[in-house]
Amino acid sequence: MFKQAALIIIPSSTAGQERDQARVQSKTEVNPGMDIEKVFELCADDMTAVDALIRESLDSNVVLIRQIAEYIIGSGGKRLRPMLVVLAARACGYHGQHHVTLATIIEFIHTATLLHDDVVDESDLRRGKESAHAVWGNAASVLVGDFLYSRSFQMMVTVESMRVMEVLSDATNTIAEGEVEQLLNMHDPEVSEEGYFSVIEKKTAKLFEAACQLGAVLTGQPQLEVPLACFGRELGAAFQVADDVLDYTADAETLGKNIGDDLAEGKPTLPLILSRKYLDGENRELIDATIREGGIERIEEIVRLIRDCGALDESRAVAMARAEAANEAISCLPDSKWKDAMETLASYSVSREY
Repeated sequence: MFKQAALIIIPSSTAGQERDQARVQSKTEVNPGMDIEKVFELCADDMTAVDALIRESLDSNVVLIRQIAEYIIGSGGKRLRPMLVVLAARACGYHGQHHVTLATIIEFIHTATLLHDDVVDESDLRRGKESAHAVWGNAASVLVGDFLYSRSFQMMVTVESMRVMEVLSDATNTIAEGEVEQLLNMHDPEVSEEGYFSVIEKKTAKLFEAACQLGAVLTGQPQLEVPLACFGRELGAAFQVADDVLDYTADAETLGKNIGDDLAEGKPTLPLILSRKYLDGENRELIDATIREGGIERIEEIVRLIRDCGALDESRAVAMARAEAANEAISCLPDSKWKDAMETLASYSVSREY
């Protein structure tokens, strides 16, 4: 739930489609419906079953597959995506066991994207540990990522639902498109806000969307697919914008990855894109040159610039507005502790410190 503040929403378009893009001129406070720890407690039994199925499904005669998959899956992480499958299914009144299988599939798809991402981005740190590619090399990381994708599709078949297959196959295809689109945007300071949101809505938000939509699919309630998908999409976008802010404001130990990774990779994220609207002269050229060339040699100066010009605060406000939109999308769901937990996760996605 959100405490209302004055919001100014300015319409903009993405790839020819009209959509609302938040431009918040005053600070929005997030007021969660329940404590995040209560959400974890609520999902504990289901998530224990998910963890057990994850480990059972990682079984392979190829030792390296088990080693790498266990390494990254066992290294922590928030497990938000599989948790969303659990919450959405329960909020829709589901009482079966297929939600555990689908939550496991969502986590496998996510883990596969992490393995591939770290190779593409040449990231050496993931969840506070050396990334898999830093330990075993690029080839092994890519191939184990492929194994997780293929294992996911093996597991989808067991649910015996063509609609489940449609939702998840569409999601994986869209995620791949987002990865390629982001690759094309690298080192380009002219990337627009629309271009940025096009990437994150495909690369990040699409899996959140699918995770939530599956709750309606499992319970045979097609009328709830759109609102739940919208919740997941807005939550995923909020999560990614907040993550991009943390790249400039958190510390490596808390965040679990190197600070300034996006900057080092020449990745134009929202704080940088917004800062270019407000900066000019040498300051704007510094931002542009860093995006073109990559590197974190002047990160302290860049953090000061994007903070002082208001780009970080505006990015946070955008994330909060997207989280609020997520909660508005599920107003049609009946009141329940599961719905409250979903709203709390939306709040957590933008208030977290890692």
